[in-house]
Amino acid sequence: MKRETIRSLRDAAYYSSVGLSVALSIFIGLGIGVWLDRHIFGTTPWLTLIFLVLGIVAGYRNIGLAIKKSRKL
Repeated sequence: MKRETIRSLRDAAYYSSVGLSVALSIFIGLGIGVWLDRHIFGTTPWLTLIFLVLGIVAGYRNIGLAIKKSRKL
């Protein structure tokens, strides 16, 4: 394969993984919040909302890191 083709495939794989990373960040934050609310503290829905927001922030951070990495290339 040509060097350009390999680089294009690598970049496509990286950027497709960014979307998965954002979705996982949000769902993991939501899952932790729901679990803490139901099983530990019983403060429904406050910890769910807090951890959902933290998951969204982590997702945006992942997007920012991807943009920063793409600018270096």
